[in-house]
Amino acid sequence: MLASGVRRSRGLARLALVCAAFFLNACTTLGPDYREPEIAWLSDWQPDLYGQTAAPEPGTGADLRFWWELFDDPALNSLIEAARRENPSLRIAGLRILESRAVLGIAGSGLYPQVQQLGGAISYVNTRQRGGALPDDDQNMVSNQTGFNLAWELDFWGRFRRGIESADAAFFASIANQQDAQVLLSAQVTDLYFAYRTTELRIAIARENAGIQKNSYDITERLYRSGEDSELDLQQAKTQYLTTLATIPELQITLTKSRNALCALLGRPPGDLPELAGKIDKLPVVEPLVIRDIPARLLMRRPDIRAAAWQVAAQSAQIGIAEADYYPAITLFGNLGWSGDTRDSSPDIGSLAIGPGFSWNIFDHGHIENNVRVQDARLQQLIEQYQNVVLQAAREIDDAAISVVKTAEQHKTLSESEVAARRSLKLASSRYREGYSDFQRVLDAERAVFSQTERVLLNESGQISALIGLYQALAGGWLDTPVQELTGKETRQTMQERSDWGNLLSAPLPAGSTHPPSAPEASRHE
Repeated sequence: MLASGVRRSRGLARLALVCAAFFLNACTTLGPDYREPEIAWLSDWQPDLYGQTAAPEPGTGADLRFWWELFDDPALNSLIEAARRENPSLRIAGLRILESRAVLGIAGSGLYPQVQQLGGAISYVNTRQRGGALPDDDQNMVSNQTGFNLAWELDFWGRFRRGIESADAAFFASIANQQDAQVLLSAQVTDLYFAYRTTELRIAIARENAGIQKNSYDITERLYRSGEDSELDLQQAKTQYLTTLATIPELQITLTKSRNALCALLGRPPGDLPELAGKIDKLPVVEPLVIRDIPARLLMRRPDIRAAAWQVAAQSAQIGIAEADYYPAITLFGNLGWSGDTRDSSPDIGSLAIGPGFSWNIFDHGHIENNVRVQDARLQQLIEQYQNVVLQAAREIDDAAISVVKTAEQHKTLSESEVAARRSLKLASSRYREGYSDFQRVLDAERAVFSQTERVLLNESGQISALIGLYQALAGGWLDTPVQELTGKETRQTMQERSDWGNLLSAPLPAGSTHPPSAPEASRHE
């Protein structure tokens, strides 16, 4: 009997080893691993950006992270620094990183027993028996029971590993999106700042020209009252003067709107901005730009392109999750229970149950198959979206580059035309006073001076906007943000007091990556 028992024990041990080996071999990860979407034209896209690129040289070229410092404007630097601290959209992007970090934690929990349930109950029971053939009887007891249930679905088909892979990619996508928000914010603040300064200078030009036209109006009025000139010249001079004067309120509206837009970016209510208190006499001169890097490489480091790639990786893993439903869910379960009551005649009962189990939905009427198709279609949509994001980014770089070059070319011609217009006004005024030409020549010259002066200013503003657009297209203006700076200090304290965030609000963020990892690498970022 003893030998028989030993043989039976050895047989069970061998069976357990065979089953374990089978289970280990059966473990697989379903679905496609991430593959970076191909951009067929990218390897051949080697533009010189209309003469603005040069061979890469270490330690040369502008620092794209702080490109606005090239304007050497302390007020602008102060505005961008304040916007990085207080901008609501940037804070929301930071909170989405924290959200996706928590979602990644949820996905990781799927690798461990999904059910770990402790339950129990206690009750008072009173029974009364009256009438009938049996004697009357009253009984009282206290009943109690407790139990612990455990269920662990093993990750045979990679459902949970793919879930982690998808959540991990979404986490990195949220980081890239926050960096893209930094790029947009830097460009918006700079663009609005110079739009404000441009409007200030336009108001100054309008007032200067109104002063010139008021002087002409005063001259024609004196001549008319002395009988030396016609009323026509007087009314024409008055019309031109008042028309110029009427442009100022409209410009003041634009000025206030630009200031209010800056306030919104800084998270402040509409009102005066101390950073704008100073005045400038002219817009900064835009220096010729030389890009000492390969445009295609700068293109692919754009955060919006990296975010689009991470979204493809996140969706790619969803196909494996959907395919796992084709196969049975293998589960280890266990139950430990105890129950009893206060009656002397009733025994206390303890129970233990443990073993494997499975569930398999073998008749789904096409539900699983079509769900896989849905996930695959969504993947292809994101691949197409990624390719379109890259295409649009290349267009933005090229558009901004040609704008920088051509506005610079235009500036020289416009500056010469302004000089000519001012000289023409001087000559027309002199000839009118001397009686050699009529007043219409003066009016035309005044209009030309006003028009050309504004065109020169607007061209200078256009140069700055084009340069801002090029730096934005080249993904300038973002930094790796420490987790403590994703939200304000008060917000972090409020969240920590409201919920237990553990170390998620302080643990360093992982270093970003240009390309999403393949499936085996994804688990490194848990």
